[in-house]
Amino acid sequence: MKVVIAGGSGHVGAVLLRHFASRGDEVVVLSRALPAAASYRIAHWDGKVIGPWADEVDGADVIINLAGRSVNCRYTEANLKLMMDSRVDSTRVMGQAISQSINPPRVWLQASTATIYKHRLDASNDEITGILGGDEPGAPYKWNASIAIARAWEKALEEAETPLTRKVALRSAMTMSPDKGSIFDVLASLAKRGLGGRLGSGQQYISWIHEHDFAQAIQFLIDSDMSGPVNLCSPNPLPQAEFMRVLRGAVGAKIGLAANAWMVEIGTWAMRTESELVLKSRRVVPTRLVEAGFEFEFPAWDGACGDLVMARARGV
Repeated sequence: MKVVIAGGSGHVGAVLLRHFASRGDEVVVLSRALPAAASYRIAHWDGKVIGPWADEVDGADVIINLAGRSVNCRYTEANLKLMMDSRVDSTRVMGQAISQSINPPRVWLQASTATIYKHRLDASNDEITGILGGDEPGAPYKWNASIAIARAWEKALEEAETPLTRKVALRSAMTMSPDKGSIFDVLASLAKRGLGGRLGSGQQYISWIHEHDFAQAIQFLIDSDMSGPVNLCSPNPLPQAEFMRVLRGAVGAKIGLAANAWMVEIGTWAMRTESELVLKSRRVVPTRLVEAGFEFEFPAWDGACGDLVMARARGV
């Protein structure tokens, strides 16, 4: 296949690049930055307007758009605007490139997020019966702002006129890989330093997916006829306190200092990130994937965590 990945220079992109390389597929990465050397072909784009990069879209088999300003930042008004614009603009221009292609790709996998669902402790959210968030009474403003971005992101995908290209919205949970600087690497490092304890109540759910299952789910979606929103996550989300207990055991940490919500606010302020990323409950399950026949190699956190810790120790 020829696969075009927009915004493929991050950790999730690295997972997919390894997967497609192992298959021998041709991969082109659309990127704002042009590294001096790479094992894949790169075309420059700005994520806003049609340019020569659109020639790569015409004739491609698969488009995967991961572009968007990182959420690992303070949710200032300026950053929220950048998060919104980078997601909506890149989705809209990708739709334009596909619509004007002579030989349009057969499938467009568009990044979205599990954050789009309501904060819940009582039950899981899936694509069928899940409750989308937004303007939830009592929810912090920044939580609702994050959800508004997610909904606008998916709306831009829905509005794209690509009748010959199947569209899938990837409502992804945290993708866990052993790569340096990845979310798992950060969490494992905190746990080893004794900082991997309960945050806030610890009852908020964490949804996650092992890198292997993420890549295999992407391939499954490419090969299937599924369209619309699909949750990319393990079938077994778990409360944050339990999630970190398992991680502490895997890295050999004897203690994990707890932090109340106000302490989390101070800590995330100091780290120039947001408490929403760890205090909001993301209790999400992959009903559509499971019903379509996808089988997870790492459905439970203990097995996934153990595998990732070993891979991280090997420097994989």
